[in-house]
Amino acid sequence: MRQPLLHLGLPAFLFALLFALPAHAHVMDGPLGGFGSGFGHPLAGLDHLLAMLAVGLWGAQMGGRSVWTLPATFPMIMCAGGIIGMTGLLPDQPIEYGIAVSVIVLGGAIAAAWRAPEWAALVLIAAFALMHGYPHGVLAPRASDPAAFTVGFVVSTGVIHVIGIAIGAALKPIGGGRLVQALGAAISLAGFWFLFGLAMR
Repeated sequence: MRQPLLHLGLPAFLFALLFALPAHAHVMDGPLGGFGSGFGHPLAGLDHLLAMLAVGLWGAQMGGRSVWTLPATFPMIMCAGGIIGMTGLLPDQPIEYGIAVSVIVLGGAIAAAWRAPEWAALVLIAAFALMHGYPHGVLAPRASDPAAFTVGFVVSTGVIHVIGIAIGAALKPIGGGRLVQALGAAISLAGFWFLFGLAMR
């Protein structure tokens, strides 16, 4: 009974991705709090959420050490991106495009079931983590408690990675992993939609 439900849920997920508007979680107005605001920030936009979910999915799909090396690397490097973001030296637009590209590439890697060499996967993860960390760093100084805000978004990122790993592990045995690949394709398509939204702004 579980497999038909999953197959029914996939078209609904695809529909939601294709017809949702780009969210851009890094654009937030008004005062920010501490841990709660930081925890909610990665959840506030589909672009960030899908990229972080994809990291866990890809790690689970590749298996071995990648199950933990990819999700462990992302939050650490994201903190470095946050520190760079606190300087505010980089323009927003290239970062926004980079975030959209990260969704495309990570989703595409899952769709292609790419078993990348560990070093290559970690280089990709690190580059994308810097981009995702930057907007968090831009916002952190505006928070009532910047340290708690930073801890919040790092913890939230880790939780999303764990959810991605759990989904990947649960779906991997189904259809020889094709369901995980379909989910990756949906994530990649969403990335193209985010990119289209940026280009149309």
